[in-house]
Amino acid sequence: MVKRVKSKSENLLKFLGTAGARFVMIKQLRHSGGIWVSCNGTNVLIDPGPGSLVHCAKSKPKLDPAKLDGIILTHRHLDHSGDINVMIEAMTEGGFKRRGVVFCPEDALEGDPVIFKYLRSFPQKFEILTADTTYSVGNFVFQTSMQHIHPVQTFGLKFKLKDKSVGLLVDTRYFAELAEFYRTDILIVSVIFLELRPGIDHLNMSDVKNLIEKIRPEKTILTHFGMTMLKAKPHLLAEELSGELHSEVIAAYDGMTVNF
Repeated sequence: MVKRVKSKSENLLKFLGTAGARFVMIKQLRHSGGIWVSCNGTNVLIDPGPGSLVHCAKSKPKLDPAKLDGIILTHRHLDHSGDINVMIEAMTEGGFKRRGVVFCPEDALEGDPVIFKYLRSFPQKFEILTADTTYSVGNFVFQTSMQHIHPVQTFGLKFKLKDKSVGLLVDTRYFAELAEFYRTDILIVSVIFLELRPGIDHLNMSDVKNLIEKIRPEKTILTHFGMTMLKAKPHLLAEELSGELHSEVIAAYDGMTVNF
């Protein structure tokens, strides 16, 4: 059951979308709206991809972007940033209320920016994400990972909800240091591929198995699925991995809420 994002003591994650990579996003085989986080009265939206605004409005009950305190962009790719501009507008009520903080990598603002210049005076401030740094907005505190191996500046996140540590492992090629940073109670993993695709900087199910064996989280949540994952049915893959590793693994679905 989905709870209203109101209570000062409420701590939850809501998956507004679980699409990964371009074809699942383009075909909207899964939604691509990002993750809404509520932490003791502070509301944050992570990676508002295409459809984020629509799926906030369609949520039951609705999620009001004007109640957002912050927006975090882990990297500039469109499946993560497609609705970043409209969500900044919505958070600030069209720029009439200068409020909220936007956290993003430097390359989201420079060169060929994904955040429009005219919007940059709307939030209270922008904060540039750098590796291994702690940030806060309201009651929500998070830490960035080392820079991921991905074609653009990319950082995963680690934060606490209630008494549980949560790791959000976003797009990257596998490398050994991931396991140490993401040693958390709840591990959320973006897994695009069923099997290794050489030369493409994304995780596959073999990488996920390796990470779970090293980290041993209380719960692992798979998300951000590409076509090969969808064809193999993520919930069945999660069940199989749970049995093999004797560790709870679930596959996220669009609209799923995790309460803490």
